[in-house]
Amino acid sequence: MPPSEPKLLTVVLNWRTPDMTLRAAETALREMEGIAGELVIVDNDSRDGSFETMSRVVSERAWPRTRVLQSGRNGGFGAGNNVGIRAGLSDGSRPDYVYILNSDAFPDAGAIKALLTHLQAHPETGLAGSYIHGPEGDPHLTTFRFPSIASEIEGSLRFGPVSRLLRNRAVPVPIPDHTTRVDWLAGASLMMRMEVLERIGLFDEGFFLYFEETDLCRRAKMAGYPTDFVRESSVTHIGSVSTGMKEWREVPGYWFASRRHYFEKTHGRAYARLATLAHVAGGLLHRLRCLLTGRKPADPPRFLRSLVSHEFKRPRTGATRGGAATPRMTGG
Repeated sequence: MPPSEPKLLTVVLNWRTPDMTLRAAETALREMEGIAGELVIVDNDSRDGSFETMSRVVSERAWPRTRVLQSGRNGGFGAGNNVGIRAGLSDGSRPDYVYILNSDAFPDAGAIKALLTHLQAHPETGLAGSYIHGPEGDPHLTTFRFPSIASEIEGSLRFGPVSRLLRNRAVPVPIPDHTTRVDWLAGASLMMRMEVLERIGLFDEGFFLYFEETDLCRRAKMAGYPTDFVRESSVTHIGSVSTGMKEWREVPGYWFASRRHYFEKTHGRAYARLATLAHVAGGLLHRLRCLLTGRKPADPPRFLRSLVSHEFKRPRTGATRGGAATPRMTGG
């Protein structure tokens, strides 16, 4: 089948998971059949042989329309994807759309085409994302509202009557059963209109890990380009492979740094402080209820203490694990 316009640039970001990244890229290439464009694999300065391994495999298997690039530094999720976006198409031409795919995400049949078709049919939409599910078919929550002081209270208090009162302000949005508009989507499978990126800019590299998709979708919405959840596009996602998030015993510093950066950037420092105070107040009331009812608090150990500490003492960008900066490769 001859390629059809428009042109699509797919970016898959790797950090120390070369085999899985190659699998994700190979699946994306399959789903790009009949779509004009290319795929770029970016190694986020893994320094473990990932770049060499992926370059060799792509060359030996003669993968079409595929390049492997080295970021040269580990600037986090947004910075790594920006390397791929800035690289553009190999002939120097401009892609019409950019598709970000996690290294542990695998598009189901028709997933990429469904996003592209949706954006072509809805020129007012800036970004479109997929329905995400696990290998066993379990749905992954990736649809959200923008964070606010009200959502900080609702999310930390975890009290039924308050949650019902603030149900339209809570950050998580129940997974829709149809294509619809949302504030923002996790970036495991996210397609963006290039003209929107040219207008609002790429990922903010001030976010090392987390909140970068939130910020990007918010900037797009402020510019008049909302984000759509496309139920017809389905992607299998393993989740948290590169970050080790499922094994966290406590929330790492880079999450707090990104949260603070988001609130300060979008609402100012005073609002950010109030959001933190709201979260702390709700969290303390949650702990009091747990104490009275004999339940275990839902937050990780030392969460509120770390939240307050990072609010008044700006942490270094990133965190360490074994002496190396820990990047994030998953979008949710």
